[in-house]
Amino acid sequence: MNLYAEIINDALVIHLAEDRLDAAGAIRFKDRMRELTEQPAPHVVLDLSQVAFLDSSGLGALVSVMKELGPRRRLELAGLRPHVEKVLHLTRMNTVIRIHPDVDHAVGRLRDVG
Repeated sequence: MNLYAEIINDALVIHLAEDRLDAAGAIRFKDRMRELTEQPAPHVVLDLSQVAFLDSSGLGALVSVMKELGPRRRLELAGLRPHVEKVLHLTRMNTVIRIHPDVDHAVGRLRDVG
């Protein structure tokens, strides 16, 4: 699973450099996210701009990561492509996870707030 992280404006920004988040990679995704989110940062932004396909297993993996972060560290998503955004809206996960148009918007919002 091709994930890499960087710190920008007090946010841990994790980039998923895959075109799919589905059953084939959901477990590896969760494991790698667990490793990357060990870095202390109050905000976690997941860049999904390269992900064109998300299935129910991928959605479940996102929910698992969100729950694992707990109430003190909020998972936010950035750069959703149309199919991924549609899945999140159809499942109403867009009401639970904050969605940003892109990483710059997400980290810019943090800079303005903090």
